[in-house]
Amino acid sequence: MKNLNDILPAYAIEHNAILSKMGDVTVVFEVQLPELFTMSNDEYEAFHHAWIKAIKVLPVNSVLHKQDWFTEAKYKPSFIQEDNSFLTRSSDRFFNERPYLDHRCYIMLTKKPANRKSGSSIFSSLLRRTIVPEETLQPKHFHDFMNHVGQFQKILSDSGFVSMKQIENEHLADFILRYLNLGNDSVLLKDIEFKPEWKIGENHCQLYTMADAEFVPALCGSRINYDKYSTDKTKFSVGFASPIGQLLSCNHIYNQYVFIEDVQKTIQKLESKRLRLQSLSAYSRENSISKEATDNFLNEAISEQRLPVKAHFNLLVWTDNKEELKNIRNLCSSALTQMDATPKLETEGSAQIFWAGIPGNAADFPMNDTFDTFSPQACCFFNLETNYRSSVSPIGIRLGDRLSGKPIHVDISDEPMDKGICTNRNKFILGPSGSGKSFFTNHMVRSYYEKGTHIVLVDV
Repeated sequence: MKNLNDILPAYAIEHNAILSKMGDVTVVFEVQLPELFTMSNDEYEAFHHAWIKAIKVLPVNSVLHKQDWFTEAKYKPSFIQEDNSFLTRSSDRFFNERPYLDHRCYIMLTKKPANRKSGSSIFSSLLRRTIVPEETLQPKHFHDFMNHVGQFQKILSDSGFVSMKQIENEHLADFILRYLNLGNDSVLLKDIEFKPEWKIGENHCQLYTMADAEFVPALCGSRINYDKYSTDKTKFSVGFASPIGQLLSCNHIYNQYVFIEDVQKTIQKLESKRLRLQSLSAYSRENSISKEATDNFLNEAISEQRLPVKAHFNLLVWTDNKEELKNIRNLCSSALTQMDATPKLETEGSAQIFWAGIPGNAADFPMNDTFDTFSPQACCFFNLETNYRSSVSPIGIRLGDRLSGKPIHVDISDEPMDKGICTNRNKFILGPSGSGKSFFTNHMVRSYYEKGTHIVLVDV
């Protein structure tokens, strides 16, 4: 058994960045994504292209690690306000401890030293130590990297879909601790066991990976149809990765890695692979097919000026009840199948992959668990949506989250006008008989009346 403090990859936290013992520098952002079920097909495409543009400005030997946390939580209303009406207090009691899935999104940008050896399942920082490279000690390299980070943040923020806030020194250590405890706010580290079964404290864990081209979907895009809300004539869109994001109802972390390497060196490696497969193609049909696939990849990279990258995506799920593991396995398999991906439960390399997921340690990811692709295809697997957020406006009504029924405070009058969504406050309630038009009208009128609004009712 090893002491976690002795092998923890983080060396120091300074200048709002994490410095690893391998010399990697990482900055962390907390990201606000668009709400689920609120984007059109064109907006999905625009958001997708914003990610592609942002990745292009990242320097060579950098890693984009996007980490989406989905944790089970319970709604807690405020019982402090004494001036609430009888109906408001009754509503608070009714929705008290209503379960829902809380979501937080983080982006970690890591710069590796120029001569750093790539990580693998054998040479992981979990198993060995190293000397800090000379490049890490030079301030110029840090400032150059921060310039690229600023461009990345600017492109995504200007897209209008996200807002990004950099996590500062005093919160970075808590963020690392939160990952090691799987979201528990305790300041004490829990025991991490990988054998005979994977456990972190009282939680039983499983890891599902998309680490090879044979396990990822043959076709991908910025969006897919959500069958539950679609009809034969109209298609309702959600993000391509939403089935393993907000729509997967269990505790899980969705990790998305994109590794930006030297393009010319990548092309040279693939050319060498193509020649090797060509010489072996006469011995098996598999070699011949692999040679053609490598040819097509190289042709597309050169003719269309695509950015070749390495990518990896995994789903870390956990529960404190061992009997629920079978049900969670079924949920994850079903969610991955909806994306047309092949569910693969990771067993051999789960320790190294989990270790690389520690904030600031993405550069130590085992590269034997990645696959070659282009940046547009890699961006398709990003989770693009979050759950519903309550408005900060003091005026509004209480509505329910579409997935969980969690109460959400929504301003349907002033806030849409301030955001330019509409130019007037008219409301038109449409629905078949028995759908709740009168009930909603009573609720809306009562809510505005309690806020001091003057109301005139005309019953025709």
